[in-house]
Amino acid sequence: MNDSRDLILGRIRERLGRSAANAPTAGAAVDAALAAHSASPRPPPDVDLVAAFRTRSEALSSTVDEVAVLADVPRAVAAYLAEHKIDPRAVCVPEIKGLDWRGAGIEVEARAAVDHDLVGITGCFRAIAETGTLMLCTAPATPATVSLLPETHIAVVAAPTILASMEEAWAAARAEFGQLPRAVNFISGPSRTGDIEQTIVLGAHGPYRVHVIVVRAA
Repeated sequence: MNDSRDLILGRIRERLGRSAANAPTAGAAVDAALAAHSASPRPPPDVDLVAAFRTRSEALSSTVDEVAVLADVPRAVAAYLAEHKIDPRAVCVPEIKGLDWRGAGIEVEARAAVDHDLVGITGCFRAIAETGTLMLCTAPATPATVSLLPETHIAVVAAPTILASMEEAWAAARAEFGQLPRAVNFISGPSRTGDIEQTIVLGAHGPYRVHVIVVRAA
């Protein structure tokens, strides 16, 4: 295997004119190109990013609600759970544990999700209006299992974090983290598959409900 890999890489270096003598110069050129992060051509961004995000999210089978301030989130979550006749118990990421969940009648634990947890509530690093996508970055305060294991994923999205495109989302991650986190998860609606007779089935590899609460004045 290693011999085959070395042969392939050797042929690539030969075609590119790479050698031990010019490797430092070529490496510097590659580093400069990566640091530039030049963006490819993109369509004009939507004027109302919140409206665009909502439209595209709903087209992907997510549901979207809007509240005025962060303190309104627990009541909005309680209303959603009651509407769908879901037991008002959930796990949440530690960064939003301070909200008044008990006052809204929801029993919430701030921890990573396990197999019997049915509802997971997360924040969101950035959201992408162009594709209706949530961008979640893992960290001790944002365990990935909260969005991946439960049947219902509820994401709290601050309106100012909704960006026009994925290019802007990656730029925000580079600016905020410097080094990318261990995992970045892009969530575009509920988990789905069309493997069996090309029939779309929700919840195949993760949540079959994704509900987004946009906080206007976050």
